[in-house]
Amino acid sequence: MSMPLDSLIAALRALPGVGPKSAQRMAYHLLQRDRGGAQRLAQALADALLKVRHCRRCNTFTEEDVCALCANPRRDATQLCVVEMPSDLSIMEQTQSYTGLYYVLMGRVSPLDGIGARELGFDKLLARATDDVVSEVILATNFTNEGEATAHYVGEMLRARGLKVSRIARGVPVGGELEHVDLGTIAQAMVERRGL
Repeated sequence: MSMPLDSLIAALRALPGVGPKSAQRMAYHLLQRDRGGAQRLAQALADALLKVRHCRRCNTFTEEDVCALCANPRRDATQLCVVEMPSDLSIMEQTQSYTGLYYVLMGRVSPLDGIGARELGFDKLLARATDDVVSEVILATNFTNEGEATAHYVGEMLRARGLKVSRIARGVPVGGELEHVDLGTIAQAMVERRGL
């Protein structure tokens, strides 16, 4: 095999969920069947690396110093929703149920992977949350072990500074039937039940 082909396969393996066979299949497809697509992919990646950076206020990806959400004067600046990744911010926005601002951690606490408060820049989050405008921080990290640990750590850090901290609810999905929901979710929904 040639060096450039090996390099392409190795580069494709950097993508999450892409193993050696998938990377090889992608490389062969791009080179044999879609050279135009390969060129567009290369150009789009080069452009993104050159132009995309982190928003100074919320840490998401943007081409500007401050992203469009943070620059929007109609957003409620007293609420700050903490999410793990830009994809989580996007999902929250699609619900059209939240009008505050965000802070994107770009990951989650994972001691086994060597990711802690320093790697996630909790100092930046702390500075953002204690700007004398934010009155409530809503933790919307994922309900994984790492997401729960992240929410706990951030919650304790912010409560110690006198901020109101809340956590998004979890439970049975809207329109979901109990027989199709996992037991852990049903148990948690029961524990977190509320009065009517």
